[in-house]
Amino acid sequence: MSHSLTDILPAPELDLLSPMLTQQGETWTADFRGLKLRTALQPIYSISHKRTVGYEALIRAFDNDNAAVLPNHLFELPDTDAENLLLDRLCRYLHIRNYSGIKDQLNWLFLNVSPRVVTSGSQSDSFFGALLKKTGLPPHRIVMEIVEQPTDDAERLKDTVAYYRKLGCLTAIDDFGAGHSNFERIWNLSPDIVKLDRTLLTRATDDQRARQILNGMVSLLHQSGCLVLLEGVETRDQAMIAIDAGVDFVQGFYFRRPCLELGELPHTPADLEELLQEYKKRKQITQDPTQQLVNYFNGPFRRAIERLQDGSLMSQACFELLNHPAVSRCYLADDKGIQIEDTLVSDSAIEKRDPRFRPLENTTSADWFRQQYLRQALAQPENLHVTTPYLCVTGAYMCVTLSLAYQHKGRLQVLCCDILANPHQTP
Repeated sequence: MSHSLTDILPAPELDLLSPMLTQQGETWTADFRGLKLRTALQPIYSISHKRTVGYEALIRAFDNDNAAVLPNHLFELPDTDAENLLLDRLCRYLHIRNYSGIKDQLNWLFLNVSPRVVTSGSQSDSFFGALLKKTGLPPHRIVMEIVEQPTDDAERLKDTVAYYRKLGCLTAIDDFGAGHSNFERIWNLSPDIVKLDRTLLTRATDDQRARQILNGMVSLLHQSGCLVLLEGVETRDQAMIAIDAGVDFVQGFYFRRPCLELGELPHTPADLEELLQEYKKRKQITQDPTQQLVNYFNGPFRRAIERLQDGSLMSQACFELLNHPAVSRCYLADDKGIQIEDTLVSDSAIEKRDPRFRPLENTTSADWFRQQYLRQALAQPENLHVTTPYLCVTGAYMCVTLSLAYQHKGRLQVLCCDILANPHQTP
């Protein structure tokens, strides 16, 4: 016969937990199963603001010999849901006690909430409201982090998140991008902040495709109305990847390890100014090839348009362009984005075409108006435009597109030319 948590043990309130806490100077510790619990804080930085905007509270346990005990071991100690709830609340109590003593009236405190507690505990967490009232810490300075993993009670989780939001706290999804992560959780819970799992960053460090996926995921989360935090930043290169991905916040050993000496935190800012200056220099270097691409193809491109305006056939007009080894195809579109005539494919591209994508090859009368390069060319005629690398739908390969709108018999037409982003890939 199943029993609810309240049948097993009354919810541990402040009066029950207070005797488990001890104040030593300005710092509080807690006792649990013979272990001493301490608060460690790790700064969270806003890249744009170039400063700390919050701290994640992490529990650190020590035995009687003051030897560190792994957090996993600590959280394996509870034998029942009730004791698990007690430990969770004890940790939160300890963290808020310690954070309330720091002379910081602005930044957030990120608190982890056990999914088991969230789904089995009462949504009306009167304990937490009473705790904030007792310590005087405003709820708007609290970010409740929920670890991203499956739960048997999605509705209870949703209600709990709604409760913390109603209380005035911010909510965050932790470890997004690992394990069972999916955007359905984002849609259901509408968190204020999404913390991306460090495995995404690890993959992006060595894999350009993974880096593009990371950047796309950040963009999607922003469109979903979420701020994005990338955790686990351990190297300078990873910090640059985080900046380039467009995340809002960063956290990790590269900036600062979790610190038990809480009084030192305000005096250890990260040098984000230097990182941003380096990013700007790198960006200029990586953008130069794009500008060089425009400069290099400007002559052949405009000569092709002159021939088209003089009545030459498409194959004659684009002969010079198509002979370049990096050019995969050329095509024309009208002022509505509808393709005129067939696509011209270079000989080298024909030899390397992947037969698996043959259904996508015929683009007669295709509508390209949705493509930014088409709309941009129509908006600024006579200017040669170039895209950033993207996946070409006609062959599922990465390319950049040059486009230029020009007058032909009183109407605008757009000449487009696809260039392989990586000349060694198969178009």
